[in-house]
Amino acid sequence: MTFETLGLHSSIVKALTEAGYTKPTPVQEQAVPAALQGRDLMVSSQTGSGKTAAFMLPALNKFALAEQAFQPGLKTPNQERQSARSRGERPRFQPAQPKMLVLTPTRELALQVTTATTKYGTYLRRVRTVSILGGMPYPKQMQLLAKNPEILVATPGRLIDHMESGKIDFSQLEILVLDEADRMLDMGFIEDIEKIVAATPESRQTMLFSATLDGVVGSMAKRITRDPLVIQIASAASRHENIQQRVHFVDDLSHKNRLLDHLLRDTSLDQAVVFTATKRDADTIADRLNIAGFAAAALHGDMHQGARNRTLDALRRGHVRVLVATDVAARGIDVPGITHVVNYDLPKFPEDYVHRIGRTGRAGRNGLAISLVNHSENINIKRIERFTKQLIPVDVIEGYEPKKTASAPRSPRKPGGWKPGDNRGGKPGQRSFSKPGAPRKDGYNKGSHFGDNGGGRRSYGDR
Repeated sequence: MTFETLGLHSSIVKALTEAGYTKPTPVQEQAVPAALQGRDLMVSSQTGSGKTAAFMLPALNKFALAEQAFQPGLKTPNQERQSARSRGERPRFQPAQPKMLVLTPTRELALQVTTATTKYGTYLRRVRTVSILGGMPYPKQMQLLAKNPEILVATPGRLIDHMESGKIDFSQLEILVLDEADRMLDMGFIEDIEKIVAATPESRQTMLFSATLDGVVGSMAKRITRDPLVIQIASAASRHENIQQRVHFVDDLSHKNRLLDHLLRDTSLDQAVVFTATKRDADTIADRLNIAGFAAAALHGDMHQGARNRTLDALRRGHVRVLVATDVAARGIDVPGITHVVNYDLPKFPEDYVHRIGRTGRAGRNGLAISLVNHSENINIKRIERFTKQLIPVDVIEGYEPKKTASAPRSPRKPGGWKPGDNRGGKPGQRSFSKPGAPRKDGYNKGSHFGDNGGGRRSYGDR
């Protein structure tokens, strides 16, 4: 199947071809034709499956047809305002009236959707897309809304602010998209989402995309959609066959830091994302990695939006080799050069583990996901294995063996760097664990430093 056979407008197909898109992904093959018919959608698909194009291409197709039928003598609201200015009249304030609204859980994902939309709509002259999100200067957002954009991409919190101040009117909204709805609910946006949905016309087309359609997400989806087509391409527990997964048990923080240093010096590593549990740890680890000679940067929610954008741009350009991030900040990152993901801290929820490792192995490439785990956290690994329905092999690197080994590791790999294209190996055997060791100490200022082998305060990476 090709994009032409999906029934898309020629201008959109041309933009996709120039952007290097050759054929639709499975989620696009099922979602685009149904959305073109105006159907509501409930879609469960894994990260990196091409869902942004799945909801944006049919929307742009609708705008392309409207643009094609536009009569030159008619004036748009923006043209009316410009005419008033040219006549010396003071234009009356008019709230923005978007035709399409895309809600996303994070700023990074909102910007990613906006960038993709601009790319797909290169040859549509009458379609404007803007992002309204937290961290962006308020005057800048007012300038964007003054353009009366057809497509509005926003995070729920900031959107509510503009709605309550009368800057946005959804009476003309035709399409509503909830992207990564499960994550928005996890972040506590349920009341904001319900308030936004209530402000939109019942005649709208609604498309909801989520890693899972179970529980609260499924209930909400049924309330806000009308006779939806349910599409399940892959569950959140997708096996990620092209991503090799490993667990390395560590004795304490010093052991973990030395092992991280070794892993990041792997010659097969192009770019890596290191996940931490806290914003403070992200800053601390990134600083010490830079001191050790790595091109590293932190990414978390406390950073100003401008700094976050510069960091992501540096990552995409290859100027940052190691990104140290929290879960929320890393949501939506799509950089093909990421070959490794390291869970410095395990996530709170198994679903987040799936999203984390999905930062590598993008677009069918191979990737490696490594979790550094204290023995007392073994129960969390078991939860992840139950959720993903697959065992994660335990690995041991010569010279970095844990002293508190619970048992012989399952299918240990030979020492040496992983190479892209390595397969998962043979069928894993059984594994048993003895009593867990002592939990790790919190913080980084309790005598444990990068590269410290227990004999003194040495710099990260010191051999």
